[in-house]
Amino acid sequence: MSKGFELIAEFREDSGKGSSRRLRREGKVPAIIYGGGKPPRSLCFDANDLGHKMEQEAFFSSVITVQVGDKNQDAILKDVQMHPAKRQVLHFDLQRIIATEKIRMSVPIHFLNEETAIGVKQGGGTISHLMSEVEITCLPKNLPEYIELDIAELELDAMLHLSDLKLPEGVEIPELAQGPEHDQAVVAIHVLKVAAEPEEGDAAEAAGDAGAEDAAGDKSGEEKSDDGN
Repeated sequence: MSKGFELIAEFREDSGKGSSRRLRREGKVPAIIYGGGKPPRSLCFDANDLGHKMEQEAFFSSVITVQVGDKNQDAILKDVQMHPAKRQVLHFDLQRIIATEKIRMSVPIHFLNEETAIGVKQGGGTISHLMSEVEITCLPKNLPEYIELDIAELELDAMLHLSDLKLPEGVEIPELAQGPEHDQAVVAIHVLKVAAEPEEGDAAEAAGDAGAEDAAGDKSGEEKSDDGN
């Protein structure tokens, strides 16, 4: 199960852009929590505390306990809006969860043994991460922080797919339930091919040939002009 996080929140009654800007000036982050059979509520959180927790990868794929006064509510992070130029959280959304109901989350994929993979060590290939996270469904108690994929045996010009991921108990990939054509590639090893640049002599010769052709065309045009054609 993923690591648990705790956030202390305050209810906020006012809304709108002006209110949100005021909260940010006070070092707080506006947010909303919804779902779980209850109406949405507007909240705000301490920006510094939230920023420290967001430095941990697990925060984005964990159950978060939201404390408001003397009440706690478990939730998961569904969306984060960041400032386009600053490391500042503008707003984020939380979804309430119920222990007996499955949740849908995207969790990161951790690739193991990349440096010693057969296709790299013996084949001289380069690893291409075609996916960095995977969407899963599970009960909150089974939510993993990440999914590991061991690529030690992956050979050159080969790839691994969603069906190759070893999932913890109680975890499913909904994409695979839609049929074999949805079994997307996750990682591959190939030799990167770089187009060879023309050597200096070849480039000069090509430029000379092009110049000669242009000159011949101009001369031909002049001769036709002299003939009156």
